[in-house]
Amino acid sequence: MKVPPFLKKNDKVAILAPAGKISKDVVDAVRLFEAWGLEVVVGKSVNSSFHQFAGDDQLRARDLQLMLDDDSIKAIFAARGGYGTVRIVDTIDFSKFSTKPKWIIGFSDITVLHGHINVSFGIPTIHGPMPSTMPDATKKSLEVLRKAIFGEQISYKYKSQYETIDGSAEGTLIGGNLAILVSISGSVSEPDYTDKILFIEDVGEYYYSVDRMIRMLKRAGKLKNLKGLIIGSFTEMKDSNPGFGFSAEEIVLDVVREYGYPVATDFPAGHSDINQSLIFGKDVILNVNRKSITLNYQ
Repeated sequence: MKVPPFLKKNDKVAILAPAGKISKDVVDAVRLFEAWGLEVVVGKSVNSSFHQFAGDDQLRARDLQLMLDDDSIKAIFAARGGYGTVRIVDTIDFSKFSTKPKWIIGFSDITVLHGHINVSFGIPTIHGPMPSTMPDATKKSLEVLRKAIFGEQISYKYKSQYETIDGSAEGTLIGGNLAILVSISGSVSEPDYTDKILFIEDVGEYYYSVDRMIRMLKRAGKLKNLKGLIIGSFTEMKDSNPGFGFSAEEIVLDVVREYGYPVATDFPAGHSDINQSLIFGKDVILNVNRKSITLNYQ
């Protein structure tokens, strides 16, 4: 595993948009990063528009390629998710990045990059708040992000309001948005699930869609060899008529219960104001005991 250098004051970071177009400016994020002592470069894609995308595929790809290859850029923040990263990922040349890695930060549609970079190059990435979500993010979420990119110690300890499955596990942390994980299944960007601790979250899905997606992963053999599972926030969920009858947490627990590994629910990350950063590709220790959960990096 090749870990990107952690940031230090006066480092230069980039904000770009590899997927959906930006509906609001990123001035709050720029001010925040500058307050952290960083210099900020804003890519052309941030202020571009092509239908629902932040510029056409060629523009977004050029923006990402430029920042990946620029030695002066020490980290890249995806401005937002939406949809579109999968349209450009196969056109990107990661050869220089693979030898001189830098932190890639984002969530949601950026799950494509997390999976692709983790499985192809063994380089960790950060699942965390993006400039478009930072104005609404909690102070704790932003502080955990700061610690993550500057290499300070991070740990998580909380009490779940939902059912859990007790146990302890050690493994490499992978995952991201459930719908995106399903969409890249079978591709070169799909993460290796074996002996991993998987984190999942989602937004705006129907309950039956969550059931369909998690069962697809099970039938494909992706869930049986996990070491543990972490369920983040499932927000803005929709129901059918008649109702599906189960919450997202109940759906997932029902599918994986037979495997016996620990399952944490209600983890403070995902499409919500509380979105604490996770470092994918790093080894972690997960402990679940009567709804009390801790997660620590090794």
